[in-house]
Amino acid sequence: MAAVDHPPIAVDVHESEPYSWTMAHRAAHGRLVDHVVGYSGYVERSVLPLRRREVANDSVVVIISFGEPIDVQLSTELVADRYTSFVAGLHDGSVFTEHGGRQAGVEIRLSPLGAFRLLGVPSSELAHRVVEIDALGSRPLAELADRLASAPDWPARFDLLDAELLRRAAEGPEADPAVRWAWRQLVSAHGNISVSVLAEEIGWSRRHFVARFRHHVGLAPKPAGRVLRFNRAVQLLTADGAASVSDVAAACGYADHSHLVRDFHDLAGCTPTALVGAQLPDGGGIAG
Repeated sequence: MAAVDHPPIAVDVHESEPYSWTMAHRAAHGRLVDHVVGYSGYVERSVLPLRRREVANDSVVVIISFGEPIDVQLSTELVADRYTSFVAGLHDGSVFTEHGGRQAGVEIRLSPLGAFRLLGVPSSELAHRVVEIDALGSRPLAELADRLASAPDWPARFDLLDAELLRRAAEGPEADPAVRWAWRQLVSAHGNISVSVLAEEIGWSRRHFVARFRHHVGLAPKPAGRVLRFNRAVQLLTADGAASVSDVAAACGYADHSHLVRDFHDLAGCTPTALVGAQLPDGGGIAG
């Protein structure tokens, strides 16, 4: 039997006071490339509770935890709710997560259309929400935490994820081809394409297009495009040798510097400068 060609695993390690973490990253199986953005495994230890800011992004995030519970607070809520393993749908606002100091698990980042196929629910039912894995009604997904915790290492855990998600991809619903095309256009344009142009190209009314897009993707096309444009701005601002905020605003299609800052307040809950300054070392995310 031929050997399986596994994608390489990259490992980031941070050791300092008051916290330390190890994060392992790997691409999913090649047949999942249209559905899964990637896997990240993590083990974290902190003397103090560790609080992070999660900004709006274009992935549906699945957390399968085999550590302490995680408090999750949406920007629209006054208090946090406590979860173990959960799905966070697309949202156009910031989210705060916090745990008591000991956490381990796996993060799966799904494309919106991948989530539609793999999770068994319309993406519109996940948007702006955090949903416990158990509430999805999928026994194999609910049992993954124990199986992952029992696996000997990260390669074995990622292989378990490949096997389960390949099975679900073979059985899951197909997204509407027109919506798939529209999503690809939005992504390639970093959100800078009008809803009317997309609807006209498909041959649907604007109203029908928006409804079908939201059902499959989670957000309507206009807020989805806004998130895509914001994501690109975040990538440019946090890259090595990053350009100025004004230059990034121009490169990303914002009307001006103030327009970009307003979007950061809405989608990140802070200014661009504050977000860049809150980056944790060694891939640790954004401090909350």
